[in-house]
Amino acid sequence: MLIKDIKDEDFVNYKLPSMMIATCKCNWKCCVEQGLDKSICQNSSIAQQKDIEVSADEIFSRYTSNPITKAIVIGGLEPFLQFEEVYELIKYFRDNGCKDDFVIYTGYYICEIQDKVNRLKEFENIILKTGRYIDKLNSRYDEMLGITLASSNQYGIKIS
Repeated sequence: MLIKDIKDEDFVNYKLPSMMIATCKCNWKCCVEQGLDKSICQNSSIAQQKDIEVSADEIFSRYTSNPITKAIVIGGLEPFLQFEEVYELIKYFRDNGCKDDFVIYTGYYICEIQDKVNRLKEFENIILKTGRYIDKLNSRYDEMLGITLASSNQYGIKIS
């Protein structure tokens, strides 16, 4: 899987201690639609990092050997621009007996990615954080994710 970063332990993006995987592509839809410079995006610095290739086996091994983490968060940029890689990573975990939560952060609304959401429903414990960042909206606490999201239009939803 081509990524920008992997943190073995993250306590910010989900209510459970998580491995955080930052994907490597973004179309900056949140900024483009609002006429904002992409440098205001909280993830703009991630885009500057070098791409790294990490196998599903290595990610799985790192995750399962850590007794602290209880979930995997995929975000950073836009995971749905790398959907096949994300899908195959989840499939690898499920095929190897790991049913822990996968949380996918996306700026897309479900109606824009419904076909991909339907494919993800074949797996257990898939949660999406959906919705674009909108500059003028207030932040809000999301019960599903157990964290405060940057815009009140964003929300967490368990799809399976």
